[in-house]
Amino acid sequence: MIVKPMIRNNICINSHPAGCAAIVQRQIEYAKKNLKPIDGITPKLALVIGGSNGYGLSSRIAAAFGYGAATVGLSMEKAGSARQTGTSGFYSNLSFDKAAAQAGLAAKTLDGNAFLDETKALTIKAIREISQEAKVDLIIYSLATPVRTDPKTGTIYRSAIKPIGKPFSGRNLNMMDGTFNNVQVDPATDQEIAETIKVMGGEDWELWLQALDSENLLSPNTRTVAYSYIGPEHSWPIYKDGTLGRAKEDLERAALEINKTYKASGKIAGAWVSVNKALVTRASVVIPVIPLYVSCLFRVMKDMGLHEGCIEQIVRLYKDRLYLPDGAVPADSMGRIRIDDWEMRADVQKATMENMAAATEENVFAVTDIIGFKHDFMEVHGFDVDGIDYSADIDPCGL
Repeated sequence: MIVKPMIRNNICINSHPAGCAAIVQRQIEYAKKNLKPIDGITPKLALVIGGSNGYGLSSRIAAAFGYGAATVGLSMEKAGSARQTGTSGFYSNLSFDKAAAQAGLAAKTLDGNAFLDETKALTIKAIREISQEAKVDLIIYSLATPVRTDPKTGTIYRSAIKPIGKPFSGRNLNMMDGTFNNVQVDPATDQEIAETIKVMGGEDWELWLQALDSENLLSPNTRTVAYSYIGPEHSWPIYKDGTLGRAKEDLERAALEINKTYKASGKIAGAWVSVNKALVTRASVVIPVIPLYVSCLFRVMKDMGLHEGCIEQIVRLYKDRLYLPDGAVPADSMGRIRIDDWEMRADVQKATMENMAAATEENVFAVTDIIGFKHDFMEVHGFDVDGIDYSADIDPCGL
């Protein structure tokens, strides 16, 4: 099969196996070059919940190939078939497993719904298969899904990306052609707010800690991190002050509860929410205002030599925050790890806002990095990757 990108309404509905594999290998090489194990501090067994794309995938790669950790990765992906490609996460997982086996690293990759009790049980079984004695000393919670089934009631909850209290309107950038349009989003109902918190908040993170603790898989060295985003005040009506922001606040609530329950009794080293930099993901292109903001941000950060992708962010998270030689974990006044610090620098934000205000369809390619935004969007799906022959016949079932 010859695979070309299929894009519908700014959503890519296929992926390229070889491109996905190349991206994984590139991240592996970066982790190997920039991370070194610290005896007694860096992880030996990591669980990554949501580990097939974005920050989750980079977290698993960095733990395994930077620190030599055994890893268990959980995600829910669609496999390729003779008629169609699988998801990019499916190919990323295959690539990770192949590279880990070649490097002699213990690894288990599971496909399943992370919210379900049976999936948690299968994950615990996989951990035991790696080692009967080892504890899970790094737990990354990086789920990105619009739907959750409550394991106790069977109720299905659906998230919504909406403002709260009043409608939101703003200028949006179509990253495929550089055109602008005005968007308006009606405010969320109380039910939509509650369901978004159920799907994207911290309740399931807490349930994972309970499940692991019940099987005696936690240790005083265990660090657990959930990923979040805050962004600039410009985006707050649709993000921080909207339904997504309420869910992220619930992650912070969960971190406090996890620390009260497990850190206070010496069962873990701590739980943190890590506030990360804005990056291009499969979801970011459909959040109003974000494509324009990110395109302008990328232009500024690249010009200043500050730009980072997923693996660069995670390597910095591990090396400069989570695994310092003295064991300390630098955090802000609310206990959050901030690796969005370069994005939120005053000079970066000032220049970004100026570019956003100045951007028109006539100058969009000059004042924004829409080309870089589109490139990153394509790369997420294995396209537009250097060194890949996209005219070659490939097997969509594997690598």
